[in-house]
Amino acid sequence: GKPFIINGMNWDYIPIGQNYSYNFWAQPDDFIKAALDTEMGLLKNMGVNTIRVYSGMPPKWVQHIYQNYGIYTMINHAFGRYGLTLDGTWMANTEYSDPRARGFLLKEATDMMNEFKDTPGLLMFMLGNENNYGLSWGGAETEDIPVETEGTVIARARSMYKLMNEAILLMKKIDTRHPIAICNGDLLYLDLVAEHLKDMDIYATNMYRG
Repeated sequence: GKPFIINGMNWDYIPIGQNYSYNFWAQPDDFIKAALDTEMGLLKNMGVNTIRVYSGMPPKWVQHIYQNYGIYTMINHAFGRYGLTLDGTWMANTEYSDPRARGFLLKEATDMMNEFKDTPGLLMFMLGNENNYGLSWGGAETEDIPVETEGTVIARARSMYKLMNEAILLMKKIDTRHPIAICNGDLLYLDLVAEHLKDMDIYATNMYRG
C-alpha cells in the first residue's frame, strides 16, 4: 500500500569464457549462493532494489535475494522472442497464430505464474522483450526496414498482441497480487497494443534513440 520507486537493472550471471548458452541456475547450490552473495552485495551497495531476470530462475533464489539483500525480482518470460522448439523442430521466428505456438506459450505463462505466485521477493511479471522487432527481423545482421502492410507484418503483430493479452488474462486467474507488464520495442504498433492489450498493468519499452 505504499509507493515503491524501482531502482532496477537487468541482471544475469555469465562467467568469462562462457556465452548465452550458459545455465547459471543449473550449477551447484554452493556455487550459485557464492555468486549471488557477491553480486547482490554489489547491487545493494549501489542502491539497486529490483532486478529483471528471465524465467528459469528457481523461486528459492528469488526468496534468497530478497531475504538477504532486500532486492526484489521481476520475472521476465521471453514469450517466443528468440524462437521456439515445436514438435521437436526449432522455429527461429515464432508464428503467434500457429496453434502449437499458442498452446505452448499459454502453458508456459500459466506455469510460470503457478511457480512464482507465492514467492517472497517477487515484485512483478513481464512478457517479452521487444518481440515486435522479431516479427520483422530474424537475424543479427542489418536488414532493410520492412514494408508493413495489414497482410504481412501487421497481421503477425496483431496475433502476437492478442496472444499476450490472452496469456495475461489466464495469469490473472491465478494471481492478481503481482502486476503484469509487456516489453515492447519503442512505440512501434502502439495502436495495436492499445487495441488488444487492455488487460496488462504496465507498458514497458526498450528504446534506442541515438
